[in-house]
Amino acid sequence: MNKRDFPKIHFYDQDFVDIYDKTWTWIQDYWTIPATEENSTDGYFIYPQDGKWVLDQLESLFASFFLVYSNRNYPAYQNIDYFYSRQEANGAIRCKYDVKDDKPVTNDTNPEGIGIPLFAWAEFNLYHKSGNKRRIKEIMPVLQKYMDWIDTTFKQKNGLYAVPAEACGMYGSPRPEAYYPVDFNALLAVNAMYMAALGDILNDKDINFQYKRQYFSLKTRINSMMWDDDTAFYHDLNEQEQRLPQKTLAGFFPLLAEMPNEDRATQLIAHLNDPATFGTDHPFPSLSADSPDFSQQGDGFHGSVYPPFNFMVIKGLEKYQKWDIARECAIRHLYYMIDAMFPNNPDIKGDLWEAYQPCKEGVSITESNGPLPRKRYLHYAALSTIALMIENVIGLSISLPRKTVDWIIPNLEIMGIENLALKRNLITILSNKSQRGWEIQMESEKLYYFTINILGQKKKTLPIPSGKCSMLIDKL
Repeated sequence: MNKRDFPKIHFYDQDFVDIYDKTWTWIQDYWTIPATEENSTDGYFIYPQDGKWVLDQLESLFASFFLVYSNRNYPAYQNIDYFYSRQEANGAIRCKYDVKDDKPVTNDTNPEGIGIPLFAWAEFNLYHKSGNKRRIKEIMPVLQKYMDWIDTTFKQKNGLYAVPAEACGMYGSPRPEAYYPVDFNALLAVNAMYMAALGDILNDKDINFQYKRQYFSLKTRINSMMWDDDTAFYHDLNEQEQRLPQKTLAGFFPLLAEMPNEDRATQLIAHLNDPATFGTDHPFPSLSADSPDFSQQGDGFHGSVYPPFNFMVIKGLEKYQKWDIARECAIRHLYYMIDAMFPNNPDIKGDLWEAYQPCKEGVSITESNGPLPRKRYLHYAALSTIALMIENVIGLSISLPRKTVDWIIPNLEIMGIENLALKRNLITILSNKSQRGWEIQMESEKLYYFTINILGQKKKTLPIPSGKCSMLIDKL
């Protein structure tokens, strides 16, 4: 097997495998050199729209989470490096750029062009999939200047950050009075948490301490000002620091920042199973189902299901070891994507979409004057069909610097991954049922440490030597 091939997944439902394979096939169509509009990985991973070539910060950050699994067919860092290269003297990095003229794209509602502040989380993930410590050292000054710019420009006297509510990508969400958006503040805390972690990787105690302090400061304020005991939810605040009634999916983002204590986390996560709020058939709606503005057809951020926001909620569940809930929701979400990809109606041509309906299968329907869901919008959809597929459906968690592969599954099924490149090491992990019982077959070119965690049943860490080997689960 050539390292340049994509890793293969094995799963008992072939539709999951098909949508995964199809996504890799399509991704090559969206790598473009803007100056010539030539299709090439020397350019950028970009979705052309209305004749414009605009790089979006949100798209680029999240694309890195699935491009890391391409066996280096596609560079996971190229789009992100473009944003670093456009940093201004004051530290500003704008959320959108026209790559034809390298100029920022802003509007009246977001004149500073502030975007979702998650560069450090993306870099932390890239580090654990590539093991490139030198990159962390090189980009750290850029990340520090960026955080300083956010502090100088958007931090208020109360310690929270005031930005346009749409800065985190929830365009047209019905929260016009939001002055302190819960998503921006929670995700900035996530970024500070990972800035501290990057400082730890560099063995820089000053960086680690600085951003831990920022993280805990934000955590304290968000928990005291944005949490509502009556609704058991995190809310946006208006300019007078009053909690607004709307419950958006952003209220779950504090999970990703490890903000709520166990009691609050339990109450918050209960909403994901409550059909009256966020427990709709297709998890998870962008707006609570009990909101008067909720649309069963989706209608943009009036209830549509968006893969990147689902991704953040599922990663937040992982922070609280809710592996079984995370996997169940990822599988349900993917089944609805599969229904829209392979519809039973022969008159409807299936595809991947930017947004889906929350209460039944199919692409989200826009009732207002908002933008229509983008077709084959892989910058969002591939987060589910590739990243969630590998990490939550198959259940693999990989760290190259630690030389570890964790396999976390609720029960044994026929599934696995074949020929996944970890730098210069190809690994294969497959589970099958033989006459001797459940057997895990592994192949690797180098030593690594493998942890099998069958939830509530068995957990074991073993060194896996180079070559082929297998283990019988009953013997563990």
